[in-house]
Amino acid sequence: MADLSARDVEYTHDGTRMLGYFCAPTGTQKLPGILLVHDAFGLTDDVILTAQRYAGLGFAVFAADVWGDRTQPKTEPEIGPLIGAMVGDRARWLGRIGAAHDAMIAQPDVDASAVVALGYCFGASSALEYLRTGGAVRGVVSIHAGLDLLEPDWSAAADSSHVLVCTGADDPMATEQMRFELQSELSAAHIDWELDLYSDTKHAFTNPHADFSPMPDVVAYNPQSAARSWAATERFLGELFPDARSASN
Repeated sequence: MADLSARDVEYTHDGTRMLGYFCAPTGTQKLPGILLVHDAFGLTDDVILTAQRYAGLGFAVFAADVWGDRTQPKTEPEIGPLIGAMVGDRARWLGRIGAAHDAMIAQPDVDASAVVALGYCFGASSALEYLRTGGAVRGVVSIHAGLDLLEPDWSAAADSSHVLVCTGADDPMATEQMRFELQSELSAAHIDWELDLYSDTKHAFTNPHADFSPMPDVVAYNPQSAARSWAATERFLGELFPDARSASN
């Protein structure tokens, strides 16, 4: 793996201070970028480790701070209002994703024309909504998104975009009907899409902490599905940006 340079990046949206995290292989310029959007628990140390792992593949990675001030909620009474505030004010929600995107492409290491939005859980929903509403990204990787948070109408999305959706067959936040509706919308918008569906897999399947959830019928860690989604993501990114790997060597 290449040596990585890393730094915190402060940015704002509508008066809210955010503190993102940026990392990239050293000694290179204008790398393809990954806009990494965290799950409901905020920009944690686990997200930073994930960002570093993607940077090790040869990407410049910007981990967004959607909640602001590195807020890291830990319980449902903390998480629910944060997500509810975003879903209830989509301009604010997508504005925060857009602000992270702007902060990312302002970094000298990033090729602004070669950015993918990638997220987990709430972050995956955010990435999909950002593309749906016209976000200027080459594509999206959605890993156990809450498809129940999405709105229809993908007419604003660029038809040259690519989407990879990795989801569990038993995820109550991504039911068969929700998956069908998303596939239909993507096809109608002429977006190249792929759905990887994992058996015996619930929500948040990449997160080992999900094993301690009080709702095991909703969320559960599945190491096999987590490994499959990583392999699918690495292949997908390699197809979009075949030269990225050279930066990691």
